[in-house]
Amino acid sequence: MIATMERIELQIQSEELANMILQSDIVEEYHSSLYRLRRSKEAQQLIHHFVKMKDNYEEVQRFGKYHPDYKKVTKEIREIKRELDLNEYIAAFKLAEKNVQALLDEISVLVGRAVSENIKVPTGNPFFDSMSSCGGGCGSGGSCGCS
Repeated sequence: MIATMERIELQIQSEELANMILQSDIVEEYHSSLYRLRRSKEAQQLIHHFVKMKDNYEEVQRFGKYHPDYKKVTKEIREIKRELDLNEYIAAFKLAEKNVQALLDEISVLVGRAVSENIKVPTGNPFFDSMSSCGGGCGSGGSCGCS
């Protein structure tokens, strides 16, 4: 019964944390930039064009430089990718997305460390990964210092 009550309390606290994250300025900016991105006709056209070009690029990549359109398609995909990266709405969304991911990574590391310094929290961010892991673990010959 006690374990069940502890689980319920943990679940309540988890929901509170999730609500705090959802109400944060970082997540509000994410939603705002996503809304602006979806409303931008230019950005949506660029994305649509990129998706079509990506299909062509993948087809050309199957044959590599031997495909007759290899140079043309490769050049076009680089150009459209650059346009995507320079579009103000797409760039703002990518930055907001990166900021949300950084927040979630930071929270994950804090929760993992609260349990144990040896807990590995995969964040996808080398900065957090190196801080939160012990170098491969005891079973892999890592340097965690286990005896």
